[in-house]
Amino acid sequence: MAVYAIGDIQGCYDELRTLLDELQFDPGKDRLWFVGDLVNRGPRSLDTLRFVSSLGDRAITVLGNHDLHLLALASGNKRFKDSNHLNQVLEAPDREELIHWLRHRPLMHRDGKLEFTMVHAGLPPQWDLTTARNCASEVEAVLRGSDYRVFFDQMYGNKPNRWDAALEGMDRLRFITNCFTRLRFVTRKGKLKLKLKGSPLGQKKKYIPWFAHPHRLTRNDRILFGHWSTLGYQVRHNTWALDTGCLWGGALTALRIDQDPPSPVQHQCQGQQDPAMFV
Repeated sequence: MAVYAIGDIQGCYDELRTLLDELQFDPGKDRLWFVGDLVNRGPRSLDTLRFVSSLGDRAITVLGNHDLHLLALASGNKRFKDSNHLNQVLEAPDREELIHWLRHRPLMHRDGKLEFTMVHAGLPPQWDLTTARNCASEVEAVLRGSDYRVFFDQMYGNKPNRWDAALEGMDRLRFITNCFTRLRFVTRKGKLKLKLKGSPLGQKKKYIPWFAHPHRLTRNDRILFGHWSTLGYQVRHNTWALDTGCLWGGALTALRIDQDPPSPVQHQCQGQQDPAMFV
């Protein structure tokens, strides 16, 4: 059995299927981990959702920010609608089934045997894995509960920007969600800097990638993440960055994680969008 972790797809369904063919993926025995952002901006978000959900327990998917954006739109929050790329899902005859499936995906996955943890974006330096798992469970319970529409009505925002175990209510849930699905940079004091994008090169010294924080409590844990296409594939500080910009004309990356050392396979992509259109 082979286990592959795959970077952000964002609706690039054809590229995903080509990569799986190159891997000779056998759904009868192999397993796939997806780092989130299955949908948005690419041409075939609906087909991507249908395919990944059809894999059942042969695939594990954590939620990304674009996945949550789709869920927010489906729940009635139209205030931050920025494109028509998700209409194919919202107007599909099996919309409710797909939305229900997506709403029940986790924010974090941990496999003790493989000794890998997967998130979409990152973890703040103040969390160890136990805290991260507990925090993820708090938001997952809301997403799967009867009040999820209230959550999606208040999900967007950049505050609070620093962890405090005493945080309560929507402030707590928003902070947790932002870490798992939007985080790239933190300050040396451990504050989230959510508005910063792009490469770490050229940033002010007080802003560092979350995985490079010298006091990060998960620095001895192996973590897979996506979300940050300008990093490309890299292995640093016990983390593996898997978003290699398929949507933008980069590559779609699969990392075989049941081998030591983990080995990447990449499919070069034509590119479905110009990143300059989304600055």
